[in-house]
Amino acid sequence: MKLILSVEALSPNLTGIGRYAWELAQRLPMHPRLQGVQFYRNGSWVDEPARLLQATVPTVSVGPGVSIVPKAKLTTSKPRWRLKQPRWLRDWRITSACRGKIFHGPNFFLPPCAEVGVATVHDLSVFKYPETHPAERIRHFDREFKASMTRAAHLITDSAATRLEVIDFLSWPAEKVTAVPLGVSPHFAPATANELALLLNRYGLTFNSYALCVSTLEPRKKIANLLQAYQCLTPQLRKRYPLVLVGGRGWLSEDLHGEIDRLSDQGWLKYLGFVPEADLPAIFAGARSFLYPSVYEGFGLPVLEAMASGIPVVASNFTSLPEITQNAALLLNPDNIDALADGIRTSLLDELWRPNAVAAGLAVAQTYSWDRCIEQTVAVYEKISL
Repeated sequence: MKLILSVEALSPNLTGIGRYAWELAQRLPMHPRLQGVQFYRNGSWVDEPARLLQATVPTVSVGPGVSIVPKAKLTTSKPRWRLKQPRWLRDWRITSACRGKIFHGPNFFLPPCAEVGVATVHDLSVFKYPETHPAERIRHFDREFKASMTRAAHLITDSAATRLEVIDFLSWPAEKVTAVPLGVSPHFAPATANELALLLNRYGLTFNSYALCVSTLEPRKKIANLLQAYQCLTPQLRKRYPLVLVGGRGWLSEDLHGEIDRLSDQGWLKYLGFVPEADLPAIFAGARSFLYPSVYEGFGLPVLEAMASGIPVVASNFTSLPEITQNAALLLNPDNIDALADGIRTSLLDELWRPNAVAAGLAVAQTYSWDRCIEQTVAVYEKISL
């Protein structure tokens, strides 16, 4: 099979969708049942997707995980003095190059050149909770999503929960929507204090002495609820186990950042912002517990990474998270602040529950792998191959 993979979601600061796209970009070209995998981004062919992860490559954001990179940075062998092609000719050449090939859009959208398409729909939050998204994102989906669905021969979701939502909400035939769970990198694994000391010191962290939340700061992640629940703990407990937040600034979060600044001054909250991909496994493995109160997830990759790291997990009991954690996490309603505070205390102090949660989480994490994700993705391609 011949495949074209869209790589719009690749950028230096990888989100969960970006991580998914990067794993596909690395692994699909090596699959024995695929040949000549090509990479496409906003009307250009990309020779080396890894370059899109370099901070020196300028990007301009135009939507969810979608950014424009100047074409000269993406393509090779085009002399700068060459006259620019007319757009109609460039579009015709791209459309011709897509014929007879499967086009996979791993970030919701398929371009007009996609003749036979597979789209990954990670969640429906932009439709179900539009108030939690920036206006630019809503407009982008209004313009592009419906057209993308008309080009798709099959849809992929990250979880069975999202698959059922997509079938119902989009009125798609069940046989044309397949759940393909994500994987977890082997870099996320338990580690000792000595192994982590150097990196944790760099961030001012102490092994087994902080609660961790890794999440983009956006409304549906319920970070404000987490901060409120953490304040229900005694000052002594907060001092002993400060809360560490990791993640990009997100959107609609101005008030939240004001609260983060205020609480950080009290000494029990640390906001690290975006952390390089290479440092994340150590920060996970060094935590005492992982807290993830998100009210809506298509998968919840940080929860899987936490379980693989040997950390007890407290998470929301909504959408895909019960499916992904498979009874290995303490699940609760994140809008119930008292219950959330109790869950945090349990994760920090309950020495009967904690080791059981660690063992269960590690066992569940072992059932997920990127190799399995790739194999099941290729099986979807085979369902619609020309």
